[in-house]
Amino acid sequence: MGAEEHLAAREEPGDPAALTGRLFRDMVGALELLTVYLGERLGLYQALHADGPATSAELAARTGTTERYIREWLEHQATSGLLEVDDPMAEPLARRYWMPPGHVPVLADTGDARYQAFNGTEIVRAARWMPEVVNAVRSGGAPPPLPWAPEGRPEFNRAVFLNLLGRQWLSAIAEVDRRLRGEPPARVADLACGTGWSSIAMAQAYPLIGVDGFDLDADAIAAARRNAEEAGLTDRVTFTIADASGPAVPGQYDLVTILEALHDMSRPADALRAARGMLTEAGCVLVADELVEDEFTAPASLEEQYHYAWSVVACLPSVMGDPDTAATGAVMRPATLRRFAVEAGFRGLEILPVKAGMLRFYRLTP
Repeated sequence: MGAEEHLAAREEPGDPAALTGRLFRDMVGALELLTVYLGERLGLYQALHADGPATSAELAARTGTTERYIREWLEHQATSGLLEVDDPMAEPLARRYWMPPGHVPVLADTGDARYQAFNGTEIVRAARWMPEVVNAVRSGGAPPPLPWAPEGRPEFNRAVFLNLLGRQWLSAIAEVDRRLRGEPPARVADLACGTGWSSIAMAQAYPLIGVDGFDLDADAIAAARRNAEEAGLTDRVTFTIADASGPAVPGQYDLVTILEALHDMSRPADALRAARGMLTEAGCVLVADELVEDEFTAPASLEEQYHYAWSVVACLPSVMGDPDTAATGAVMRPATLRRFAVEAGFRGLEILPVKAGMLRFYRLTP
């Protein structure tokens, strides 16, 4: 739903009953994501997809879980429309559940770009952080970073990058695509690479290039190295622990990428300045960040509400511990990025006509 449709569907402001109903629906949705978390963490969706319809006892046996818990979970999933049940009037232990084919890419197939079950983990991690965020809002500092355990970090961009980054998004940028396919082999620096899927995706799509990924998080870099090894790309993809504003590798790269990460950096202009220094004479920097509105509006689209919510509970708090933070937040509008680019010494910033879902692509040239 676009912004205009969403606004037309909103209740009139000031109606307590309407607001009560809205908050109830929000609670239902939040609780549903917690059940999705269980399904994702316990492999319940994958088991239904791989082995077909099941009773609660059969699914519990497949997944090494407890039948009574699984029965309640299956009944909830069916009442929510996430799963189907063959005969709702059958005895509870006799009911057989299955996943509609159209739900498989969203709930079960982690390699599909439409996969979304990781959102349950995202919400659980965000909620675990909230008491610390409360304290940070009072003090002005930053909450301590969340550990990877117990559920790990959801790799929400893995399938999207592997399926779309090199094969569609970069290939739509003619000059970049041509350089990445040409000789001599191009070198790419991937700043704030996380667990490495963007670097791996570029190397898979462009078999001549070498990619060096940089990230400050040692755990992420360790995971990225494992991922590159499993993908058979260690001869062309390397990963190094380094702050995005500090890799000391001047003038070596034909392309520097910062993909869905710049707004999460406390000093984005410094990161862009470092990226500019890493470029060859003809190189450029590609930034992909949230596709937000050009100006503040209220009320706004669901997408804008989504970005602001993540900004409040995660993106902004994560950078507030730096006394010199730019405090950007997730809603980094084009004018804000342009200001950072000018501070970093770039002469050109172009918004690229790349269709990339909830991301917007920018090209920065020295």
